[in-house]
Amino acid sequence: MPGDDHAMPVNPLSPAVFHILLALADRERHGYSIMQAVESDTGGALKLGPGTLYGCLKRMLSAGLVEECDERPDPELDDERRRYYRATDIGLRAARAEAARLAVAVSAAQARKLLPRNFQTATGRPG
Repeated sequence: MPGDDHAMPVNPLSPAVFHILLALADRERHGYSIMQAVESDTGGALKLGPGTLYGCLKRMLSAGLVEECDERPDPELDDERRRYYRATDIGLRAARAEAARLAVAVSAAQARKLLPRNFQTATGRPG
């Protein structure tokens, strides 16, 4: 953001910010659900603690990458203290750009035989 020294740069994204956006790409989530999704998506390689998660979310809110949701998925079954977040259009564009940047890096690593072409991640998903 021009003129805002505290604004988060859009790209490249830190691993924590990228994975938070991935967790929010398909649905709204509360903090603990985001932490679980990040751990699952990374095969346990990235575990966000509350300080890291909420520090990132605060900066991401300020940068317009995420927003807090007013509505709750099921207010009857939910703890009213939970805050839900969703990725904004800007956040989704930033995540797509970061994913493309990482795909180029993986392709370069494969071309230099650092990774095999059929590389599988720790989660067993194609890489």
